[in-house]
Amino acid sequence: MLKRMAFAAIIPIFFMGACRDKVQKESDPITPQTPKKDTTTVLTDTVQAEPFKLSEENAIPFFFDYQKNLKENKVKITTGLGSFTVQLYDNVPYHKANFIYLARKGYFNRTQFHRVVKDFIIQGGNSDDEQTAEKRSEIGRYLLPPDTRKGYKHDRGTVSMPSSEIDNPHMLASPFEFFIVVTKPGSYHLDGDYTPFGTVIEGMDVVDKINQQPVGKGDWPLQNIYIEKVEVIE
Repeated sequence: MLKRMAFAAIIPIFFMGACRDKVQKESDPITPQTPKKDTTTVLTDTVQAEPFKLSEENAIPFFFDYQKNLKENKVKITTGLGSFTVQLYDNVPYHKANFIYLARKGYFNRTQFHRVVKDFIIQGGNSDDEQTAEKRSEIGRYLLPPDTRKGYKHDRGTVSMPSSEIDNPHMLASPFEFFIVVTKPGSYHLDGDYTPFGTVIEGMDVVDKINQQPVGKGDWPLQNIYIEKVEVIE
């Protein structure tokens, strides 16, 4: 059973990640010949670049560059209970870029809506399986600064980013998770503490269906609610 998480900061989490590149050299398409005997031993050193990982030092510069030419602003989230579409806010650039980057890396696939609070929120992007931990490790460990002054409120359907509890007096955002407000008309006590970065524009009935699933202690669903995939709508 999955590890319970407290709501003090709408779930702390550490985050980790990376990217790999492999370059393969094609063989020369000519008829092989018997090589001349070579009495000279040649030593070659193969230098491989370290895999790129996000960190506290490089995350903001990376997402600053990443969002410059980012035209896409919608994602489709498919779950075991149906799918819904989210429009991401263009003027919350780091959080938008972070979500699209993670989606394209396949991070969210097979994570879960691991916290469901009736008539309040559903929270996704976590899992207690080894694959999720490995993906975080490959991507890197970093937090995002809050961006709460763009005028967005936690209306029903708002997609927002939880903060990390650990050594986090400035409410830095936990980039691997997100929550969606279900409350009618909204949960405005969250304004100013968490960063809204999108809204559900289609399939809110699926969000409501997830919110009505039976839960145990710690608001963890009794039956796993998997995020099968998150697709960027090009």
